Amino acid sequence: MMLGGVFHAAVLFLVAAGLQLVFGVQKIVNLACGSFYALGAYFAITSVSIATSLGLPGVAFLPVLLLAGLAIGLVGLPVERLLRTVYRRDESHQLLLTFGLLLVFQDVLRFFWGATPRTLDNAYLAYGTAEVLGVRVPTYNLLVIAASIAIAVTLGLFLQRTRTGRIIRATAENREMSEGLGVNSNRVFAAVFTVGCMLGTVGGALVVPASAASLEMAVELVVEAFAVVVIGGLGSMRGAIAGALIVGLIRAVAIMVLPEAEILSIYLVVILALILRPAGLFGKAVA
Repeated sequence: MMLGGVFHAAVLFLVAAGLQLVFGVQKIVNLACGSFYALGAYFAITSVSIATSLGLPGVAFLPVLLLAGLAIGLVGLPVERLLRTVYRRDESHQLLLTFGLLLVFQDVLRFFWGATPRTLDNAYLAYGTAEVLGVRVPTYNLLVIAASIAIAVTLGLFLQRTRTGRIIRATAENREMSEGLGVNSNRVFAAVFTVGCMLGTVGGALVVPASAASLEMAVELVVEAFAVVVIGGLGSMRGAIAGALIVGLIRAVAIMVLPEAEILSIYLVVILALILRPAGLFGKAVA
């Protein structure tokens, strides 16, 4: 049960991290993040089907899923160009545009892959099981948790230790001042939004062997991703990790004890967080 919760948290972190990164730098609450997650899931199914037809062994499915998620994440580039039209407008325009994109992507998914949910069992079974603390668990889950930790560490080091990371953080702190120092903020925004999309599409690609891809998964994911943001704090990467773990474990316990209260239990924690700590565990209070 606990491993299942951590596995879900690992996938949820990827999407929430993309959401946090985009808001932290571009100040946009991206409601379309769930669409990128669903897009990654559907594209991963197609990619694994192609890999199977080419005769690739089952152990190669995980790299194929990762590459499929990264490749389809490039859809973030044209989407970011569209978002430029509302960067300096009221937040309501940004919310409406990203929500409209979520609906558009839902129709795109229906057009290319149909309305019937799709599964990818062969990738999940290809890795077998492993014994952890005397319990047999799916090896695939362990690999996805390890991949999410590696991505989180790489992203943290990139933002803290590289010149590009420092430029991104400077742009997030003060866009006008960084532009005055010669930073091309449009390029920074395009790169940040694309990376945010890739985190979401990789999350969708990694989850699909363990969960069916469906048109509803985008909206369901948005609910959980924003629960993570509220609990962890808007714009905080540490908050994304903590929030994802809390939501993932609460969801796992609810499924085990009272499945009917799975979503309700998450809402209750969100309400509690809003009452006790409105800025989230690692968020900055707004004056």
